[in-house]
Amino acid sequence: MTPYIDSYYTRTLADRRGRPALAGTQKADVCIVGAGLAGLTTGLELQRAGRSVILLEAEAVGWGASGRNGGFVSPGYSRGLASLEGAIGEEPARRLYDLSIEGMNIVAQNIRDLGITDAQRVDGIFRVIRYEDADGLQRFRQRLRERHNYPLDFWETDKVREKLVSTKYFQALLDPQAFHIHPLNYARALAAAIEAAGGRIFENSRAVSVDLDKPEKIIRTTAGEVRAEHVVFTGGGYTDRLVPKLRGSQLPIATYVLVTEAAPDRLAGAIRTRAAALDDRRASDYYRLVDDGRRLLWGGRITTRTSEPRELAEMLRRSITDTYPQLKGIAIDAAWTGLMSYARHLMPQIGQLQPKVWHCLGFGGHGLNTTAIGGRVVAEAITGRSDRIRQFEPFGLVWNGGPAGTAAVQLTYWHHQARDWLRERRAASAG
Repeated sequence: MTPYIDSYYTRTLADRRGRPALAGTQKADVCIVGAGLAGLTTGLELQRAGRSVILLEAEAVGWGASGRNGGFVSPGYSRGLASLEGAIGEEPARRLYDLSIEGMNIVAQNIRDLGITDAQRVDGIFRVIRYEDADGLQRFRQRLRERHNYPLDFWETDKVREKLVSTKYFQALLDPQAFHIHPLNYARALAAAIEAAGGRIFENSRAVSVDLDKPEKIIRTTAGEVRAEHVVFTGGGYTDRLVPKLRGSQLPIATYVLVTEAAPDRLAGAIRTRAAALDDRRASDYYRLVDDGRRLLWGGRITTRTSEPRELAEMLRRSITDTYPQLKGIAIDAAWTGLMSYARHLMPQIGQLQPKVWHCLGFGGHGLNTTAIGGRVVAEAITGRSDRIRQFEPFGLVWNGGPAGTAAVQLTYWHHQARDWLRERRAASAG
C-alpha cells in the first residue's frame, strides 16, 4: 500500500489493509477516478442503487485531503449564506443550504448504519468570535431557525470562556447537531462497505489517459484499463491534467494541521469541552481534543504553497499560544499539510462535463458534508432518480485564472488576515 503522510490519523488508523493495482481490462457501469470521500460516497450510493462500480485511486483510499482534514462535520459551504443568497436568490440558496444539512446527516447515517465506531464521533461544534457581536450571531441564529429549521444555541462571553478559557473569545454559537470524527477511519470504512456490496477499488492506479467521447468510456492506467458507461472525476485538490477543463477550474490550496503531545492536565486548563471549536475568520483556527482528551488537534492557515512540517508546526504553535497562553511550550507530536480544492466562486463544482461524464470536486474546506451530498446527487443523476444535481449549476467549472488566479488567492487571504487583525485589535482596545 502507498504510505500515507504521517499524521495523527495514520498513526491511529484502524484498517491498514492494502488493495491491488489495476491490471488488465475491467468493466463496470461506473468508473470513479479518485477514492477520497467524494468518490467513496458516490460509489457507495451507486452500489446501493444496484450499479456496478470501480474506483481508481492514484495512491491509497483517503490519501488526500479526505484523510488529513480537521474532521468537522457541519452544514454550509465555503461561501457564506448571505453571499449565496445575494448571488442566486433566497429560495435557490435555501435549497442549496438544505442540501448541505442533508450531507451532514448522510455522514451521521453512514456511521450509524455501518457501525463505524472507529470514526470516533463526538457531538458539538462551537463557532466563536474574537470581538463583540452578539447581535450579529443572534441574527444568523434566527435566520437558520426560520429558513432552515436548524437550531443553534447562543452563548454569552462569560459562558464561552468557562469552556474555552481564552480572553480572545467573546460570544459563540454552539451547533449541537454538528459533530467531529476521525475522517480517515470513516473513509476506509466506506471503502470496505463498497467492496462488501460488490464494488471494486484499485489503489496505486493513477489514470493516465481517457477516451470519453464514445458510448463506452475508457480510463487507462499504466497496467490496465476500465471500460464503463459513466465516469465520475473526484480528484479534489489533487486533480491533475488528465481532463484539462477540470484542472483549470481548481485552485489547490494548502492547509495545515498538527496534533500535540499527550498533555491531558494542561489541556484541561484551557479547553473544558469535548465539542470542537472554530472561529469566524476567513482562514479560521479550528481545533478539538482527540485521544480521549489527551491531545489537541489544531488546524488553520491557508497558503498557495506547501510548507515543511517543521515550519508549519511552529506557525500553528504560535496560533495556539496566541489563543491559549497557558499552553505555551506544549510539544508537537506530528504536523502535516494537504491540498484542498477551491473554485473561484467558493462553491462545490458538482455536475456533468459531457454526456455520462460527471465531476464532484471543489469543496473548499467543507468537504465532509459536501462530498456526501455531492456523491448522493451525482448517483441520483446517473440512476435517473432525481435531477437535484442541477441545483449546483449556477456554480460551474469557472477558469481558475492560472498563475494570476493563484496569486490573487494569496493576496486576498493576506487582506482578510489584515482585516481580522484590525478588528481584533479594536475589540481588545474596547475591552
